[in-house]
Amino acid sequence: MQTEAVKADARQAEAMAEMRRRVVISSTIGNALEWFDFTVFGLFAGILSKLFFPADNPSSSLLLTFATFGIAFAARPLGGLVFGLYADKHGRKKALVVMITLMAIGTGLLGFLPTFGAIGIAAPLLLLLARLIQGFSAGGEFGSASAMLIEFASPGRRGFYGSFQMVSQSLAFGLGAAMAIGLNLGLSADAFASWGWRVPFILGILIGPTGWYLRQRCDESPEFQAYLAEKAATAQPKRQTTLGQLFSEHPRELIASFCLIAAGTAINYVNAIFLPAYAVAELKLPLLNAQLGLLVFSLANAAIAIAAGALSDRIGRRAVLMPAMIIYAVLFYLLLQRLVAEPTTTNLWQLQAAAVFLGALAGPGPAFMTEIFPVGVRSTGASLMYNLAVMLFGGLAPFINTWLVQATGDKAAPVYYIFLAAAIGLAGLSVYRARPQTDAAPAGLSPLPLATDKTAG
Repeated sequence: MQTEAVKADARQAEAMAEMRRRVVISSTIGNALEWFDFTVFGLFAGILSKLFFPADNPSSSLLLTFATFGIAFAARPLGGLVFGLYADKHGRKKALVVMITLMAIGTGLLGFLPTFGAIGIAAPLLLLLARLIQGFSAGGEFGSASAMLIEFASPGRRGFYGSFQMVSQSLAFGLGAAMAIGLNLGLSADAFASWGWRVPFILGILIGPTGWYLRQRCDESPEFQAYLAEKAATAQPKRQTTLGQLFSEHPRELIASFCLIAAGTAINYVNAIFLPAYAVAELKLPLLNAQLGLLVFSLANAAIAIAAGALSDRIGRRAVLMPAMIIYAVLFYLLLQRLVAEPTTTNLWQLQAAAVFLGALAGPGPAFMTEIFPVGVRSTGASLMYNLAVMLFGGLAPFINTWLVQATGDKAAPVYYIFLAAAIGLAGLSVYRARPQTDAAPAGLSPLPLATDKTAG
């Protein structure tokens, strides 16, 4: 009798382990598609500016391209609110299935758009439409997918599981950079300008059906199921999450989440999107070298993010996040000054190598920004703050930094943006106070601990 019980427990544990693996893949694939598209868009900003925003001044064309890149982020908070509320009411799984479908449509549209030379002003307008579709669908992706990951995590490993969101970003950066390098090396300039730039966007369509299939095969989050069961058992109405409830009951959590994401996303977008274009346009360095640096250090960050997430489970989120933020800001200042004084590929790579501290910052980030909210408002709170921060400090980062350099005449001006981002992140870490509560878990599963003074930092 005891043997049968042991076998049943083993089968249950094996089934949960398999489901966790499935959740990791399905939850991160949408995030990877989002960042793959953004990386390619940034790396191809030079050619896109000529094809969709032709102007006498190349800098003006590039500025308009980055403005289109940034303005699409206005749709992200709306998407985050819509899908966050949906995920908190109907479940993480249903929301994630819808989002991956919309995301694939937006990415595919980019690959088939006619250029300005073919249809005139309609070309940049359609480009903007494609970006708005992507922004709306991506709005709820990070918060809901991160919630799914940490709610499936085994006890005490939320930082480790959440870090896979950032691993998917790093791998997406690397894949985008590798594809850009391959196309630049394998095609002539005319072929690349004619059709080569479309290839990554068209291939991105394939991720949509794959992600949809994987997400359909996942179970709903056990914590969310337990939350609904508890509401039903206590005869509490399944009320829809409202912004009033969120802002009145969880102001510290909202501020802390916003500030941390503002810092991380500003650093991320400056390093991955702005810096390669800046190195070419302002410092006259080869684009291929900038892309190669991004490829190498993005792949390195994938491993660092996992290690940092796991470390934060042991020593606390703040103990990992705070030093990473400070060290990166200092290194960025020193290495950017050196690069401006002596614009060489070696100095550019040293500046890009400093982004390994972004991996240390990014690893614990998803767990921190989601576990601080209770289950019933988790997707809404995390999605809304994530997308407001990304819109203000990420999507506009390439535009703002390009403008800063042009307006001040100081090629080292982006350092002030990084300093501001780090200061905001540190302020957010100081505001947050950990919640001592523990959410319930379904029968047969251990409760998954929320933020404590140790795990949150």
